[in-house]
Amino acid sequence: MEDYIALAKKLRVDALEDLKKVADEKELESFYVTYLAKKGSIPGLMVHMREVQDKSAFGQEVNATRNEVSAAYEEKKADFGAKALEKKLEAERIDITLPGSPLGVGHINPYRLIIDEVTDIFLEMGYEVCEGRDVETDRFNFELLNVPKDHPSRDMQDTFYFGDDYLLRTQTSAAQAHKMSEMEEKRPIRMIAPGKAYRRDDDDMTHSHQFAQIEGLVVDKGISIAHLKATLELFAKKMFGQKREIRLRSSYFPFTEPSVEVDVSCFNCGGKGCPMCKGTGWIEILGAGMVNPRVLEACGYDPEIYSGFAFGVGVERVAMLRYHITDIRRFYQNDFRFLKSFPAK
Repeated sequence: MEDYIALAKKLRVDALEDLKKVADEKELESFYVTYLAKKGSIPGLMVHMREVQDKSAFGQEVNATRNEVSAAYEEKKADFGAKALEKKLEAERIDITLPGSPLGVGHINPYRLIIDEVTDIFLEMGYEVCEGRDVETDRFNFELLNVPKDHPSRDMQDTFYFGDDYLLRTQTSAAQAHKMSEMEEKRPIRMIAPGKAYRRDDDDMTHSHQFAQIEGLVVDKGISIAHLKATLELFAKKMFGQKREIRLRSSYFPFTEPSVEVDVSCFNCGGKGCPMCKGTGWIEILGAGMVNPRVLEACGYDPEIYSGFAFGVGVERVAMLRYHITDIRRFYQNDFRFLKSFPAK
């Protein structure tokens, strides 16, 4: 019995001496396997338990050996860990006395410049902003706007469908239909609806399957085409300069009656004629008209009491005219060489 207790004491001394000689984490791992692992020397002492008479004394000696060596091992391991962390921190240390790397300032896409500018103009005139949804139903995108399923104008607004009833909207006018039909108490409306629209139309550099519109709607009692002309004239002057004039040309849209195309006097040549206006002195900027009574009725307004006007501005078209941009795809390419031509944000 005495020999086994002495063996445990000697093993403790030997282990602690060997631990002092450990120089790195690899040697420390080898030490653990030799002395403390499940098949190591110290746990192996327990195989002698049945051979000793005073099992309690022997067990206490083995536990004391294991605890002391384990504590010394953990202390050594922590010391190696602290030194490794210190070495890593030193290697990754940042010299904060050096000048930092400058970050480039982002520039505003002209697409957003025009939306913000047009929105600000109409907010000053008391309009509210209703953005609507990109994915619409056939009812709000077409039927409530007097475009039934067999209407030929649908051919010009071919879009992307999700089943039979859901589609990517072809115009932000759908937001106007939502506003009118979902208003429980019918009252005057003065709103604009900026946002994306989608059509299968990307044949050349001036067309894209995705584009932006800002549609406007006014519904009230006694609204006439004179109100429409005055509103668009004020918009043109604020957008293109105080010297600008507008003209209205008869046109056709299913949701307005009468309908007009709106031209603005060329802001490049002042109406004298130039390549931008193709020598005419005028540039087409939007479509408009008086809200068709069928649209008012479909959306819950009595056309005998209420009337209104609507208009739609093509954001990319205005931006291309304003900034002499020849390819509509440049708005969506995030080319910094293109974007840095515009104000920094």
